[in-house]
Amino acid sequence: MTSGILAMLLLSSAAAQAKGARPYVPVVTPNGATLPFVMDHGVKVFHLIAEQVKRELAPGMTINAWGYNGQTPGPTIEAVEGDRVRILVTNHLPEDTSVHWHGVLLPNGMDGVQGLNQPHIRPGETYAYEFKLVQSGTQMYHPHADETLQMALGMEGFFIIHPKKEPRRIDRDFAIFLHEWDVPFGSATPNPATMLDFNLFSFNARVFPGTAALVARTGQRVRVRIANLSMDSHPI
Repeated sequence: MTSGILAMLLLSSAAAQAKGARPYVPVVTPNGATLPFVMDHGVKVFHLIAEQVKRELAPGMTINAWGYNGQTPGPTIEAVEGDRVRILVTNHLPEDTSVHWHGVLLPNGMDGVQGLNQPHIRPGETYAYEFKLVQSGTQMYHPHADETLQMALGMEGFFIIHPKKEPRRIDRDFAIFLHEWDVPFGSATPNPATMLDFNLFSFNARVFPGTAALVARTGQRVRVRIANLSMDSHPI
């Protein structure tokens, strides 16, 4: 056996062992992404960048939106109950922002309401949130700064905390963020002041025929996580 083939087999075996040792099935965010992390002395470190983005809702239709790491919704954060996480948030927006960890049990000083329990994250600044995850479940993140504008333009994302041990094995795990937009005819910028009269309804900021399929095999157990921070109930 050549050394090249042996190396490939060893890498494949190591990858399989690592996958088998993982305590959860990774979430798939159709038309989206998962936020990578690095380890720093036992802490999972993530980096979110709040910024203006271009988002193609469907082929040929691109809007001006706000989001994280070049996309709306922002990339899905995945961690495990018991993990300690540090999330660095860099502000590339033209105004102040913050990040609220919606539904996450954490110290009050990490709750992300600017002017109340944290200073504003001003343009060009980076703020570090750090806390231990003491629960599991499907949570969200979004700003608590100029919410009407920032959330309406797409600043939101999943924060998924897996249990230490799944009570039942899941084969496919999908996450879909619903959103409502009012994009006036002839414009590419949504109207953030709209409360009811929306004209576009999106799944992970895509509308048909731009939405990705949820792919699974017959007999597999599938979980679908759905979130919505829009101003109105979302018809599906």
